[in-house]
Amino acid sequence: MAANTNRFSTYTTVSVGSGTGSDSKNGGDSKKELWSSMLDSVASAKRLPEKNILVLGGTVDSQREFFESLSNNEVRRTLDRYGHKVPPVANSFALGYTYYDVLDADQEDTLARINLYTLASPEPAFASLLQPLLTPHSIPNTLIVVLLDWSQPWKWMRQLREWILLLRTVLISLSNECKVTMEEVMMSWRDRGRGGGTHLDGTTTAPSTDVDVSLPLGPGEWEDALGLPLCLVCQNAEKMEYLEKTQSWKEEEFDVVLQFLRTVLLKHGASLIYTTPSTSSQLPSLIHSSLGIHSLLKKHPLKHNVIDRDKICVPPNWDSWGKVRVLREGFDVELVSNGWTIDLDQPSPPAQRDPTTHGENDQTNDNANETDSEEEDGDVDADPEGSTVALYESAVQDPTMDALQIAGRTSHSTELEVETAQTQSFLGQQLKILEAFRQKGDEAGGSSRGGEDNNNSSASRSSKLASSKKMPDEEEYSNGNGLGQYAGGSASRQQADAKVLEHIGPVQFNIGGIQVDADDMVQRLKDRQTYTSPEPYSPGNESLVEEAPQMDSEHLQAFFTGLMNKRGPSPK
Repeated sequence: MAANTNRFSTYTTVSVGSGTGSDSKNGGDSKKELWSSMLDSVASAKRLPEKNILVLGGTVDSQREFFESLSNNEVRRTLDRYGHKVPPVANSFALGYTYYDVLDADQEDTLARINLYTLASPEPAFASLLQPLLTPHSIPNTLIVVLLDWSQPWKWMRQLREWILLLRTVLISLSNECKVTMEEVMMSWRDRGRGGGTHLDGTTTAPSTDVDVSLPLGPGEWEDALGLPLCLVCQNAEKMEYLEKTQSWKEEEFDVVLQFLRTVLLKHGASLIYTTPSTSSQLPSLIHSSLGIHSLLKKHPLKHNVIDRDKICVPPNWDSWGKVRVLREGFDVELVSNGWTIDLDQPSPPAQRDPTTHGENDQTNDNANETDSEEEDGDVDADPEGSTVALYESAVQDPTMDALQIAGRTSHSTELEVETAQTQSFLGQQLKILEAFRQKGDEAGGSSRGGEDNNNSSASRSSKLASSKKMPDEEEYSNGNGLGQYAGGSASRQQADAKVLEHIGPVQFNIGGIQVDADDMVQRLKDRQTYTSPEPYSPGNESLVEEAPQMDSEHLQAFFTGLMNKRGPSPK
């Protein structure tokens, strides 16, 4: 029994062992494939969807305010709680960058990561910086935001035109694949909120019928689609009160500004919102819904607001010409819309001149200043006929160009801010003034030299007359090496002194608060002395000295005698 218990089959063992090894190898490969697929699925689930925002315009501070309004304080508290650092903001140079994560309503799950690229100046040279950011993969996840400031609302139309012309140059230079993607994006944006399965905020619902019935486009809507969604953000709406108090703005001016913006943005299918620092607004909801980011726990409905003047919010595809006309009567929507088409027919955005680049070469300073002045004069008249920019600037005027406003501003003693001109333009104006003064000085110098020549000629004639009456001793002495050489040396010194005086100008000094010309005063004293004092008598010029009239002594004696006889009786 023991031998039977220890008996085993070698074939069976070998065959089973070989079969087990092959199965283990296959099982190991399948397990590896299973684990890799699971890890890939988990990694893809944890991979954050990335969205891009191109922030155009504004300053370094206003761009930071825009970032802070998007990444609210709750996000910052969550980052501090988990020990994460706040993302840095690098927007001090040409193309800036920062990012932030969008959290769900419970502040636990991250919905998406938004990359923000900033550009503050619409220089044509910066177009090459925006091109690499627009690819077939990134275009469906990209939003364009243009920042404007209520501190200068009269410049909005011109600034918006420059940015859109710059975007046109960038989008036209993209590849055909990118252009096809942009057309698909624009088609999907046009269907938002038009009766289909997509709301204004981008959320979708199941349609009630099998066929979606979309509303047709109204006049002036989506006539010039850029290829990317556009959002216009007007910051610092609290400065509307400042304009109302200091610039005498009324509700009419604010309504005109809003009507111009809404009419222009209709052509691009863009949205509009007014924001105020440290005040809650619908800006995060508008930006996130435009990028397709929606909370899974709590919905934030996007509501339009055109009544509160400092909380304006116009979602895309909500506005129309009829709603713009209702705001205030007398506004020509069609004229403004057609004028904006004329403005966008410009070939390229106007180049911004950098005052620091002018005047590098001293030989070309005059030409550069003349060219700058011609360009500045030409910029004012560069707007074509029927331009919306010209219409807007005529309706919303710059108060700094008003002489009455300037006079009123100088009357305030508490005014601390002073508006300065550009350095090169100021120097160019001063150069023209100095050239005019120099020409006047040259003309005055020529006339004075002409008078000196006349005086010298008269002096020479008088000297000849006096020399003809000289005494023999003086003639002999002047012919010698004495007075003749001295007279010649004094004449040369007088000429040198005249040149020096012409170069340095007249000598002036202040006497009792009155500016007095020293040379003029000395000449007056000399003239008075020569007029009051007679020429001294000399034996050589007896014929030149006029004989003084003889006094009548008899009449004088009679006069004094009469005075003595009229004296009263002497006191006793």
